[in-house]
Amino acid sequence: MTKYSKRIAYAATVAAGALLLAGCGSGDDKPKAAASASASAAFNDADVMFAQMMIPHHEQALEMAKLAGGRASDAEITSLAGAIERAQDPEIRTMTSWLKGWGKPVTATGMHHGASGMNGMSGMMSDADMAQLKAAQGTAFDRRFAQLMIGHHQGAVEMARTEQKSGRDAKSVALAGEVVKAQSAEIAQLRKILDRL
Repeated sequence: MTKYSKRIAYAATVAAGALLLAGCGSGDDKPKAAASASASAAFNDADVMFAQMMIPHHEQALEMAKLAGGRASDAEITSLAGAIERAQDPEIRTMTSWLKGWGKPVTATGMHHGASGMNGMSGMMSDADMAQLKAAQGTAFDRRFAQLMIGHHQGAVEMARTEQKSGRDAKSVALAGEVVKAQSAEIAQLRKILDRL
């Protein structure tokens, strides 16, 4: 076999191998792409629990924030209460839509309001705490609101950090990061308010 013939034979072998590999790969590309797409859209139990717990947690924060109207005397407390409503109400709608899209109930089984909050959920106010806040006026309300909201926010940050570590759904993990950032900043602000009240 001449040098030229050897080159042709080698080129033909390489081409045949490439075609063979291409043939093997073409049938698998779609399933691989589908698997990748489904993995990126996947969620896990941590994502579901985060949404199911954060929704009532946010709902209570909104209930607390709405009490500021007509009770708070501090302008910064009033402003912060408004900011909490603007941030958390849309987040409730977002998490509700995720749960519906995942085919999961919006409320976790067995979750209910009790004397110590939602089954002891971190940071939730008890009925007694809420009653005290409703009864307070002026500076007494401002001080109690700040104290209770610090604890409430700390609970939300704790839940959000758990989601950051254990969640799979990218949107849920991203929202958890926003909760940690925003509510940590509000905790710092509330502590400063308490120091001057």
